[in-house]
Amino acid sequence: MEHAIELRDVRKTFGANVAVNAVSLAVPRGAVYGVIGPSGAGKTTCIRMIMSILFPDSGSLSVLGRASALEAKDRIGYLPEERGVYRKMRVGAFLTYLAQLKGVSRDTAAARVPDLLERVGLRGTERTPCDELSKGMLQRVQFVGAILHEPELLILDEPFSGLDPVSVRLLREEVQRAHTRGATILLSTHIMAYAEEMCDHVFMIHEGRKVLDQPMAGMRRQFDPRRLLFEPLRADADVAGIAAMPDVSMVEAAAGGYTITLVEGAEPSLAVARIAALVPPARIEIARLRLEDVFIRIVAGGGGLDEAAAALRNRLQSDAAQEARV
Repeated sequence: MEHAIELRDVRKTFGANVAVNAVSLAVPRGAVYGVIGPSGAGKTTCIRMIMSILFPDSGSLSVLGRASALEAKDRIGYLPEERGVYRKMRVGAFLTYLAQLKGVSRDTAAARVPDLLERVGLRGTERTPCDELSKGMLQRVQFVGAILHEPELLILDEPFSGLDPVSVRLLREEVQRAHTRGATILLSTHIMAYAEEMCDHVFMIHEGRKVLDQPMAGMRRQFDPRRLLFEPLRADADVAGIAAMPDVSMVEAAAGGYTITLVEGAEPSLAVARIAALVPPARIEIARLRLEDVFIRIVAGGGGLDEAAAALRNRLQSDAAQEARV
């Protein structure tokens, strides 16, 4: 299978700091890959090497069949983590200029700009100077600049950071539209839920090392946490009997109900039937796998949540909460 991106034992250091350590990655054409990990894990360094902004100390890489992204730059759309526009230019002129740099004719670019701006919630801003727009609006303008030339490969580094929920939804729809068109998507984020919902494959990096590289479907089977979400029909229901069941290792109060953790080897479908027979449920379901939990389990070496893993969980949850408040 031909790969849109391939990294082979890539290593990058900054002084004594090893930012990326012997990382390999192969992204098939047409795939949606999530590059995931907490802030500072090495995600952006990997992307900058893919984009030939940085060069690896050792190892090799290829992008769209070329040894360097510079040889395929007109076929790549890139939204960097650091936002930046020509603030004195008007939005339409700025976007048309970017498209021309990618080989799109001025007339074609000018015809695409109004429609794309409307689709990301910026209708009628073509003649607005960039320095009159808010930070979130500028981010959407730069996103349009990344997709305006309809690239074969779209690389997005924290594209939703700081955006409100409506803007996030609009940009996600455009990412899906690009994928439907046939583009390969590489999405870097430290917010696990975004990658979980959008990507068919996840690549996790922690402290510069690859810790997971697997399809979402396979990961759900391998890392099933055996958790059930249970909401009793009566708010005053006694769940002590559930905690005493041989299939159950723990019952914890959660928002609107309880989280039930099953013992290793328990069959979830049988446990669901037994719990429902014991305490009538308003809702009972197998908990959806969270990438956050998978990452923590890997970092913790497969054991319980030790002090380091608990700190990592707090960091990830803090990042997600901060995004939700913006």
